[in-house]
Amino acid sequence: MQIESLLTQQRTLCHVTCSSKKRALEVLASLIAEGSPDINADELFQQLVARERLGSTGIGEGIAIPHCRFKTAGATIGALMTLAKPIDFDSVDSRPVDIIFAMLVPENAENEHLQTLAMLAERLQNPHFVQSLRRAETGDELYRAAIEVEL
Repeated sequence: MQIESLLTQQRTLCHVTCSSKKRALEVLASLIAEGSPDINADELFQQLVARERLGSTGIGEGIAIPHCRFKTAGATIGALMTLAKPIDFDSVDSRPVDIIFAMLVPENAENEHLQTLAMLAERLQNPHFVQSLRRAETGDELYRAAIEVEL
């Protein structure tokens, strides 16, 4: 699966101001719900918070991949944002986070969930890919950086 199949320009935000993990999850839930009439932002926010209670999705190096299973009409959905200032995300390396890639998978898609999460984690461990995300100045630049095919 390619990032382009998960992400749209409308679900990509650059240099967002968030003061906390909770606020970042709220922004992501609203962003996803805006373009998906079947998704309730409050319900999604509660699911993302519940998932974070199980353990932080901060994978280290300033990156988090909040994710959950959700009623998505059969589609896997992603949203990406960079933050104006890094925030505490209770990451495994205790570093604050400035790149957040949220992912929703259909409720019954356990195998797809794991495969997509693994693909995202692999891409987000590539320093060249991460630097291109951090260099983006606009949502459009961030989207283009995210969907570029790795060389």
